[in-house]
Amino acid sequence: MNKVAITNFGNTKFSHDDISIESCLLSSTKALFEQNSNLSKNDIDAVLVATNENKKYLSPILSELSGIKPKISHTVENLCSSGTNAIVSAYSYIASGLANVALVVGAERFDSPGQILEWDNSRGEYKHPIFWASIFTKSYKRRFGITDEDLAIVSVKNHKNAKDNPNAYSNKTYTIEDVLNSRKLTDEIKILDCSRPCTGSSAILLASEDYVKKITDTPVWIAGIGQKTESASFTKSNSFTDMASTKEAARSAFENSKLQPKNVNVAEIHDAFSVCEPMILEDLGFVNKGGGLEYSKNLYNTDNRKINPRGGLIGAGHPLSATGVAQTIEITQQLQGKAGKRQILDANIGLVHNMAAAATSSTVLLLRS
Repeated sequence: MNKVAITNFGNTKFSHDDISIESCLLSSTKALFEQNSNLSKNDIDAVLVATNENKKYLSPILSELSGIKPKISHTVENLCSSGTNAIVSAYSYIASGLANVALVVGAERFDSPGQILEWDNSRGEYKHPIFWASIFTKSYKRRFGITDEDLAIVSVKNHKNAKDNPNAYSNKTYTIEDVLNSRKLTDEIKILDCSRPCTGSSAILLASEDYVKKITDTPVWIAGIGQKTESASFTKSNSFTDMASTKEAARSAFENSKLQPKNVNVAEIHDAFSVCEPMILEDLGFVNKGGGLEYSKNLYNTDNRKINPRGGLIGAGHPLSATGVAQTIEITQQLQGKAGKRQILDANIGLVHNMAAAATSSTVLLLRS
């Protein structure tokens, strides 16, 4: 199999702008090409669009608008993990030899139909993600004796990190009191516990080992991939304090990369709601079960940005299909030493965790410089 590296990227600012999905896709693609004068549109063999938008034929449309004529062109939809799913698809094309260079572009609007899984009738009338988040939060608090004040630190930390991310949806900092006093959505969830749906796009370029030197002298290599789908209905879960798909995806990624959680210098994890960050930290293997919140608190108290340096989903915003691509771009920048004020010193190994629909499916990527 061919080795695969990430070479280039482009982002738009995440916002509440009412612009077309085509414009979103094109903006981040333009930003990617503007970053590297050595890159030719003729080099690109595959164009993959990640989106939950209902419009059709978006990958060929983006290709035409960008002046690309790829051999492979299609769309990937898998709710909130569409972005990393598209990256894995691009990786597979290159690793197998079907392509040498692949462009992956994730984009979403603030009103994306992917926010709610209408199929999941087990949710009854409670189809919005805040309701599964409420169940997770209540279960986690009860099992580990956690308070709302404890959980608020996740939102405070990630909004603080987002201040140094020029593309972030949020540019505000909050106190624990601000989070606790923010508008109540359910008995367990307040608005500042939530990531925000928004408009945005992120583009990333993958290339085979043979092509990497032509494009960049700072490649970031994909060292490990893990994916797992448990179900579509989150009520099929055996536990609301564990994310089984995340555990399995992490196990696979670490196993095939020959790395361990202790080797990871920086990570982007899918904090769709405050409770998700400690649960994910535990299920990735960074800490034992029940220790995730203390880990997040220590990061905040020591101003350590190892976890979600760009602000996570809570601070940076969550334009569903762009999220996994944006997370991967952040880790790429960190490993290239190009993350500016967010830079983690001596970052050589990075992790991306992206999930969908209450962690019914998860993707974990391990990257190395």
